[in-house]
Amino acid sequence: MSETQRDTVLRASGVTKVYGIGAVAVQALRGVDLELFRGELLVILGPSGSGKSTLLNVIGGLDAPTGGSLRYEDHELVGASDKLLTHYRRAHVGFVFQFYNLIPSLTARENVALVTEIATSPMSAEEALEVVGLADRMDHFPAQLSGGQQQRVAIARAIAKRPQLLLCDEPTGALDATTGRLVLEVLDKVNRELRTTTALITHNAAIGAMADRVVTIADGRIARIDVNERRAAPSEVSW
Repeated sequence: MSETQRDTVLRASGVTKVYGIGAVAVQALRGVDLELFRGELLVILGPSGSGKSTLLNVIGGLDAPTGGSLRYEDHELVGASDKLLTHYRRAHVGFVFQFYNLIPSLTARENVALVTEIATSPMSAEEALEVVGLADRMDHFPAQLSGGQQQRVAIARAIAKRPQLLLCDEPTGALDATTGRLVLEVLDKVNRELRTTTALITHNAAIGAMADRVVTIADGRIARIDVNERRAAPSEVSW
């Protein structure tokens, strides 16, 4: 792992998350310790209910942990004000979900431009769509795009504000193998060329081969962390 990658962008220490109270309380995270290194591609694996989506939501400031510490650069996010968390999400984090959440009445260009209006130094919508290979689809509406193309618009929207962290929750979950690999190629390109620290949740263990590190979560805890000596190309990923 390079010196660049060992530069810690975010550190979770003893992070817990409990939903509900009393007898119905569910411990989604049970003391998670994890660092995200600048410029790395991290894959998070685990079965349904293991806590991986909760962890991603906590890292992204979408959900507040119950306990522990979560530091982004020099800022403690646990117990932070709503104003600071809003700024963190707007300025530093891009999200990609399994379902694309595009606005049907807006073109691809307009969907991406929505994000650029609230960012401080964004790419243009055109530049972001060029990065994901959709320069020829900018003025198409979501209904005129395939599932893979819609997901690439969602990625363009996420990267247009130049986030330091790109958090992806099952980004290929609704796609077939061929289309899924195209989306993985875009995420790999964004990580390598823009040096965007990327964390990707998946249930497909084979996708771990394209990561710098693979984190396996079980029952709200990190069960293991594996380091890949070589990152596989998305085209090599089996489905």
